[in-house]
Amino acid sequence: MPEPSLPIARHTARSLASAASLMRFLMQPRDLTHPEACDFLAGNPQEMATRAYIEAVQQAVVPDSPAYYSYGPPWRPAVAAVTAALAERLGLELEPDDVFLTRGASSGLAMVLRALIDPGDEVVMMSPPWFFYEAMVLWESAEPVKVPLAGDTFDLDPDAIARAITPRTRAVIINTPHNPSGRVYPEDQLRELASVLERASARLDRRIYLLSDEAYARILFDGRRMITPALFYPATFMLHSYSKTLLAPSQRAGYLAMPPAMPDREQLRFALIVASLSGGSVPDTVMQHAMPELEKQMIEIAPLQRRRDRLVSELRRMGYLVALPEAGFYLFPRSPIPDATEFCDWLAERKVYTLPGEAFERPGYWRLSLTATDTMVDRALPILAKAIQTLSAAPAT
Repeated sequence: MPEPSLPIARHTARSLASAASLMRFLMQPRDLTHPEACDFLAGNPQEMATRAYIEAVQQAVVPDSPAYYSYGPPWRPAVAAVTAALAERLGLELEPDDVFLTRGASSGLAMVLRALIDPGDEVVMMSPPWFFYEAMVLWESAEPVKVPLAGDTFDLDPDAIARAITPRTRAVIINTPHNPSGRVYPEDQLRELASVLERASARLDRRIYLLSDEAYARILFDGRRMITPALFYPATFMLHSYSKTLLAPSQRAGYLAMPPAMPDREQLRFALIVASLSGGSVPDTVMQHAMPELEKQMIEIAPLQRRRDRLVSELRRMGYLVALPEAGFYLFPRSPIPDATEFCDWLAERKVYTLPGEAFERPGYWRLSLTATDTMVDRALPILAKAIQTLSAAPAT
């Protein structure tokens, strides 16, 4: 990415630089509307939204009083619907005042960082990360500290996390289910992480908060169960989004929640309210009023799981190394050549659009989305077979 031509804040320039690999790739010309385009680039819908989703939003547009679109606190029925749903799914009885409506999980993350972080603080995050964690931390004039996930399993490494913690550490970010690998962290790893954070907080006499990005918490395969780390570590903020659950990524709504045992809960409530109002994190009136109905809805998991099984089977047959994701929208195979950007460029020239692992700090991998249609999969499979045959056989330059 070129250097900014206008004078901007130092943290802004660093944030731009942290996202440069992704932005360079996304800014390349591509025609996703071409009839032969195979769009595996992001978790975008490729088919029309469901009738139930459309009706829920349509009904929420209609005001029931002159004050419907006025300034005001979060709509309590929406908060109540979220609180009841989290109790059922995650086994946590939450106080309504500990649930904050947001414009998606990323909005909730920005809000909690704004409330918690002082300039010079450190935020530990796992690598490969969601590609904007680093930029969001830098935006708060804090320092991101990277801890690699373990090998091809993408497991948490509690010992490495413990080594990364310093007297400046204020928070740790994890993403479960993990994007891009689809790993769902099991109870034993979450318990170990909780022990690490408890010991470090006590040793440093400084509370270390856990920020758990759970945007894909309902996109689970093979009957798996989502376990939130908030069950084991009270100082956990849980971040959720309807964007994934309903496959409507541009229609922003979600929530941030903290468990009833959260330390200094009253102070944090106030700080989060201020951060929410100052940062524009609250979803608009329509999405708030749609939430009780949207909370009942869910995209179909079975087609995603069938597509996952087919793609994993076919890619392995071709010779690709790819793990079976346990959740989420993505596969994260190894590239047949060291330069995954070159590999993804080769595919893009043939209208198969994917993301290189460099965007996730994991060179040599590439990501493709399961939200592509079955027709796109049909068209892409012969191209993927030719890619591994051609590029693997090509002499190194």
